[in-house]
Amino acid sequence: MLIEMININSLLNDGQKILSNSSIKTSMLDAEILLCCALKRSFKELIIDRKINIKINEINIYKNLIRRRKLGEPVAYIVKNKEFWKHSFYVDKNVLIPRPDSEIIIEEALKLIDIKNKGFILDIGTGSGCLVISLAKERPNFFYSAIDISKKALKVAKINAKMHQLENRIKFYQSCVDNFFKGKYDLIISNPPYINKFKLKYLDKDIFGFEPLIALEGGLNGSSVLNKVIKKSSSLLKVGGKLILEIGFDQKLKTMKFLKNEGFYVNKVVKDYGNNDRCIISTKT
Repeated sequence: MLIEMININSLLNDGQKILSNSSIKTSMLDAEILLCCALKRSFKELIIDRKINIKINEINIYKNLIRRRKLGEPVAYIVKNKEFWKHSFYVDKNVLIPRPDSEIIIEEALKLIDIKNKGFILDIGTGSGCLVISLAKERPNFFYSAIDISKKALKVAKINAKMHQLENRIKFYQSCVDNFFKGKYDLIISNPPYINKFKLKYLDKDIFGFEPLIALEGGLNGSSVLNKVIKKSSSLLKVGGKLILEIGFDQKLKTMKFLKNEGFYVNKVVKDYGNNDRCIISTKT
C-alpha cells in the first residue's frame, strides 16, 4: 500500500526530535542517514524530491532504525557502512568503527612511501581493514599483509578487501601480535587498543555499549597492547623501516620512552583534528 505524497521533512523532523530528546548530538544527520537507508535512496535524491510516495513498511523500517539509534546503537552498525578516507567500508559489531582521526595514519604513510616504489607493509590489528585497504588503493605497487586476533573481524576485513577488488593483494592472518613471525617489512601501521581498562565505563554509551571491547581495551594502564605492537615491530621491521602507531591522547611520553628502549628513533608526533597527540612515527635503527 502506498501513502500519497509524504513530505520528507516531516519524517526527518519526527526522527530528529526523537533522537534529540535522547541526547543524540547528531540527531538530524543521523535521521537523514537512517531515512536514506530505509528508503534505499541517496541523500541527493531526497533533496531533489521532497515529496514522494512511500510504502507503509518503509515508514515502519525507518521508525525501527530510529528506535535502535535512540537506544544508543551507532549509525554505522545500523546501516552496515562507514566512510573512511576516500572509500566506503562494511562494518558490523565485530569491528571498531573507523574514525576520521585514524586517517592521519594514511596521510603520514603516504608521505613515507613513494607511489613508484615497492616494498612490504603490515597492518597489525586490522579490524575492518580500512587502513590497509585505503593504503593499498593509494600505493598499488606494495605487498600487503594484515593480522587480527579476531576471526570475526578478519571476516569483515575480507569482505571489504573483496568489495574493493583487493582480495588477491592483501594477505590476512588470524594471529595475536605475539605469535606472528611472517616476513620483514618496510612499514608497519597499527591502531591498537589503547584505552585504560578502568576508563572504558566512562566512554559514550554508543562506544562502550556496542563496539567490541577487544578493540578498545589496552590493559590496566592502556599500554599493554601498544607495547606488544612496538616490541613485535622491532623484530618484524627491516633496519630503517617505519612504524606508524596510533596512541591515546595522554600516552605520548611513555610510548616514546618504550619505543626508544626497543631500538626506535622517534621521528615525530602528529596531532589529531582535536589537537590531541594521536600518532607517533618512528624508525627502526
